[in-house]
Amino acid sequence: METKKGNITYGECRCCLAKGNHRDIMKEYYFNGIREVYFDIFLECFNLFLSTNGLLSTLICTTCVQRLRDATSFRMMVLSTERQLLQVVEGEDKDTVFVNVHVDVNEPPTSIKVEMEPQAEAGVKEELASDDEGDADVGDSDYVPEPDDNTSDAQDKPSVDFEALLDREAALLGRFARVKLPPLPTRQTLPEICPEYCRQLDLLQNLKIVPKNLMNLLEEQDSRRTPSRKVFISEKLAHITNAGTILECSNVTPFKSKSRLGFPCFYCRNVFENQEKLREHTSQHKKSEIRHILKTYGAECLVVYVDTTDLKCTLCDKSMQNLNSLKSHLINVHKKKMYPEFTDRVIPYKLSDSGVHECQVCGFNFETFGSIERHMNVHYRNYVCKECGTGFVTKYRLKVHTKSMHAGGNYPCEICGKVFSTSQKYKNHVNTVHKLLKRFKCTKCPERFAEYFRRQKHLVQVHGVAPLQYKCNVCDKSFDRRYTLSRHMKRDHLEERDYQCEICTYRCFTKNELRVHMVKHNGERIFECSVCKKSYARKKTLKEHMRIHNNDRRFACAVCGQAFVQKCSLKGHLKTHHLDFNLQ
Repeated sequence: METKKGNITYGECRCCLAKGNHRDIMKEYYFNGIREVYFDIFLECFNLFLSTNGLLSTLICTTCVQRLRDATSFRMMVLSTERQLLQVVEGEDKDTVFVNVHVDVNEPPTSIKVEMEPQAEAGVKEELASDDEGDADVGDSDYVPEPDDNTSDAQDKPSVDFEALLDREAALLGRFARVKLPPLPTRQTLPEICPEYCRQLDLLQNLKIVPKNLMNLLEEQDSRRTPSRKVFISEKLAHITNAGTILECSNVTPFKSKSRLGFPCFYCRNVFENQEKLREHTSQHKKSEIRHILKTYGAECLVVYVDTTDLKCTLCDKSMQNLNSLKSHLINVHKKKMYPEFTDRVIPYKLSDSGVHECQVCGFNFETFGSIERHMNVHYRNYVCKECGTGFVTKYRLKVHTKSMHAGGNYPCEICGKVFSTSQKYKNHVNTVHKLLKRFKCTKCPERFAEYFRRQKHLVQVHGVAPLQYKCNVCDKSFDRRYTLSRHMKRDHLEERDYQCEICTYRCFTKNELRVHMVKHNGERIFECSVCKKSYARKKTLKEHMRIHNNDRRFACAVCGQAFVQKCSLKGHLKTHHLDFNLQ
């Protein structure tokens, strides 16, 4: 009896490329009451980890499934047999008596003398003394044991199967290859084998060597030899050294992450509305305070933002193009000790009064400082999420991302049942949805709003504040949300199409578009026309069809005025009768 979990899908088999309705190797099936996941069977049986690339097929045909079951059965049979054999061998080892075998090569094979260990011999004697005389039969062996002088009763010693012992010894020696050893080096062959040793021997020829000369030579070599100690340094100390060296030996202006009020000072946390006042204030602090401040940061969240406008080396007053050239200059020219094997924690910015923030790495412009701050995670991928591949500057940001995006929720809402990953998200949900608290207060008047975008709309309509516009760098379009701009860039300019139909070659941008497309392949025609009884898979298509019965000719030709029910009919009319007309 065979049952399954999951649907059978049409496509190519991952193993033999046969087309048809196959099973999914990632899903769960049951065969004779035994759970089967074919992806795990490949890993357990063949130690084969199949690629999980989304562009590859995840299907397997019934023929390959049967082969996989046969291989699994054979593997289980071998393991069971191996366990039985090992149990038998372990039982034999417990009953084995260790003996010393002496073989005289000058005598026939039958003349073998056995000397038992003292403890084993004593134990055998005690056992023979308690047995009957008939139990001491030595069998067909040609060996006749000598009488024991220490006992009054002349009992026979136990028999030993020497042929089996010799066979074991031959099997043991057969495991090692009998390779002929190379001959020892001679004076003629020594220069080819070790030329440096021969050169030293030639230098010592006709010289009188005494122990004192050797001692002086060894002491001289020890004085020349520099001890190569490998210095181990912690991650935090390496980051402090690298960041402190850059801040002390350059004119960069460090600051904390920008807030609504302005730029906080890196030394004293005072906030300044523009970068000019920040630079003037920062010049009043001593650079000797830098390393002490860096030590107050945790190893996982240590990061320093710097303004690299007119970047120069303060040791030689030489202009630098970027931070990488500054670090190379400090190491090679001024011999500063830095640790380039550790990741970068000094993030460069170029602040401007225009309000447009430009990335110093790729040249993209950003409307807000928060957007360019998040964008820097793309260039400084010091820690990468294993689940989705997103990079982050610090380990702390990666932990926050993992906890909020991939960790299971532990904070369920008692009212609606939704589960949240953090307590802060749970509180925001309860305050906004259930308590209807308005978190966002207008900066111009006492009115409050539940959503950020409603407050922005209020500022534009009531107080005349300029609306936020996120402009596209490629085309002239602008958007009121950063998410909409990002979606526009990926869909229209980068042409990302990550969702592909498993049946045909159709690719799309969103999962919803793929769901709508799949109606063509497996959708039921549940929407029926009440007039002509035609049925359609989509309600939208049925509405378009109803225009025919209602004589809804909404698509009119701009040249001759003829109207059509469907837009495709208008396009066909223009191509046929009005070739010179440019359809907008």
